[in-house]
Amino acid sequence: MVADDNYLMREGISRVLESASDIDVVAACADGEELLAAIGRERPDVVVTDIRMPPSGADEGIRIANRLRRTHPQVGVVVLSQFGESEYAVALLEEGSDGRAYLLKDRIHDRDAVIRAVREVAGGGSAFDSKVVEGLVTGHTGAPASPLHALSARELEVLGEVAQGKSNAAVAESLVLTKSAVEKHINSIFSKLNLAGTQQVSQRVKAVLLFLDRGRR
Repeated sequence: MVADDNYLMREGISRVLESASDIDVVAACADGEELLAAIGRERPDVVVTDIRMPPSGADEGIRIANRLRRTHPQVGVVVLSQFGESEYAVALLEEGSDGRAYLLKDRIHDRDAVIRAVREVAGGGSAFDSKVVEGLVTGHTGAPASPLHALSARELEVLGEVAQGKSNAAVAESLVLTKSAVEKHINSIFSKLNLAGTQQVSQRVKAVLLFLDRGRR
């Protein structure tokens, strides 16, 4: 299901997706209200949506993506945007990264990248534009090697749990650790990734984006 208030963009995205043999576009919507109605009617596997659409004209796509966490948790969402501002990625990941992707619209010409993102979120995975990651983690732009190499095996394991949207308590339960041990690991992760001192939600989001972007550099 595709949603964008620009007709040409909506048609272009639909054609890119329909060029894949395993993807069917069941609806193309011009605003958030139309999209929500179509989701209830068609029950799609994936929604590909612009960020800024009527009726709010603001972060409509992000709001819908987060709303679907509660109403249709099985639906994957790919957010397309002209904007790489950190607040959009932060808002999209606040409730977890599973089944979510964020791509800049200049990737539309890259058919494989868009289709790969749709397939990834359909399977519960995540995909984030490398330009967005570089913009968020400014201290590491252009680094010759991933800063994740500085993390220990246990820290990578903890970060992998955080990337699933888990709280510190849930990470502790999953890895059979105390909550205080998890907090120490997370503080160490933030320090090694040069994220100490930034706002807490932003710390977690930036660390998760680095984790999700591993292997793409």
